Amino acid sequence: MEQHRTRPPNDGRRRGNPPHAHLPPQARRRSPGPAGRGAGQPRPARSAPSGPRLPGPRLTGLGGGLFCVAAMFLLGCLDQLLLDGALTVYGVLFLPVCVLTAMWVRAGDVLTAPVALPIAFATGLLVVSDGREGLLGRLMGLATGLATQAGWLYGGTLIAGVIVLVRRVRWVRRRRRHH
Repeated sequence: MEQHRTRPPNDGRRRGNPPHAHLPPQARRRSPGPAGRGAGQPRPARSAPSGPRLPGPRLTGLGGGLFCVAAMFLLGCLDQLLLDGALTVYGVLFLPVCVLTAMWVRAGDVLTAPVALPIAFATGLLVVSDGREGLLGRLMGLATGLATQAGWLYGGTLIAGVIVLVRRVRWVRRRRRHH
């Protein structure tokens, strides 16, 4: 025999509590939707974002690392194909990859961006370096390339580090302001 409910279903609220009381704090801060505003009450205006913002994805720390490794490998292949492995061009191309990686990693993972950049530089350098055939020749070319192109590596990593620190400080200040 089938039994029917005699009580109305529980939506997680207790009597007398507002509808958003059971939500986590970050969900409670949002402005109420159309049902929460009175009739004829205008929606609160949003302030315009301050400063220039680069549109783009918000990558996790791992995603940012994969992005810069893949980008440097592809740029290294392109440099090898078109310019016969010009190391200066490769170093110059490393700088925008550093900036994009530092800007596109989401705020919570932003400190991981400068860690992946030297790995990405070395990955692409494997393609561009002028080593003889064989594993030992490639490793010698990589070591030589890292020694002669260290300025580009340090410069790009430093640029990304500064961007990351500025973003992190702004993120921490914004979080403290909201709490």
